[in-house]
Amino acid sequence: MTEIAVLGTGQMGAAIARRLLATGHHTTVWNRTPARAAALADAGATVATTPTQAVATADLVITMLTDAAAVEATLFGTGDDTAPVAALRPGAIVVQMSTIGPDQVRAVAARLPEFVTLLDAPVGGSVDAVDAGALTILVGGPASVVERAAPVLRALGSVRLCGRVGDGSALKLVTNTALVTAFGALHDTLAVADAQGVDRAVALDALSTGALGGVVARARRSGASFAISLAGKDADLAHHVAPTTTVLAAATHLLHHAADQRADVATLINLENR
Repeated sequence: MTEIAVLGTGQMGAAIARRLLATGHHTTVWNRTPARAAALADAGATVATTPTQAVATADLVITMLTDAAAVEATLFGTGDDTAPVAALRPGAIVVQMSTIGPDQVRAVAARLPEFVTLLDAPVGGSVDAVDAGALTILVGGPASVVERAAPVLRALGSVRLCGRVGDGSALKLVTNTALVTAFGALHDTLAVADAQGVDRAVALDALSTGALGGVVARARRSGASFAISLAGKDADLAHHVAPTTTVLAAATHLLHHAADQRADVATLINLENR
C-alpha cells in the first residue's frame, strides 16, 4: 500500500486527506496550525507534529499550501533545523498541488534531492469536487512517475497530462484567469442590469444560457469554496506573467478590494436585487 503524507490541511488539503482515507489510502497529515490536522484523526488519519515526521515514511507527499513561500518553508525548513526533504525516502514522489506559478514550482523541483521526483499537479475544482472524486488534476512531470502516482491521483479525480514540470501550473493560471475575469464580467453585467431596473433573477436566467452560463452556475452553487484572498493571489501570479492584461487587472482590483477576503469568490455576485 502506498503511504501518503498530506502537508497542509486547510479546506482543500483536509478534503483531499478525507477523500484518500475514504478510498482506502493510509494517510498522514500535517498542518502549521495543529488543530486543523488533529481534526482528521477521527477520519483515520495519522497526525504528525512536524513536516519531517509526516514525510519520513511516505511514498507520496502532497503539498496543498497557500503560496510558494509556504511550500518552500514546509519542504526545506527555515534554516533552524534539518530540512524535511532530507527525511524523504529514495524514490518518493512530491505531488505539488498548491497554486504557486510555473517558475516557482520549477524552483522547488530544482531544490529537491536527486532521489526524489516532483510532479507539478495543481487542481481544478473545489471541496465539493474533491468529495466526489471529480477534481481535474493538471499534471506536469515524467510520464513514468505520473503512472506510479496515478492510483492516488485517480482517487481524487481525472488526470490531464500537461507536459513538463511547470506546465501544469501554467495551465492553472490560464484556467484561473478565465474564472476570475468571468466573475468580474458578471459583476459588471449585473451593475448594468441594476442601472436599468432589470431584476437580477431575470438577468441571471437570461445569462445562464449564454457566454457567462458557467459562472452564473458557479455563483449559484453551494459546496464550492475558493477564498477571495486566494483568487486574488492567483490573479497576481497571472498578471505577473502577462502584465498588459487590462481585463485581468480590473478583476484583480475587484478581488483585492472585496470586504471579506475569506469569503468564496461567488460572494462577489449578489444574486438578489440591490
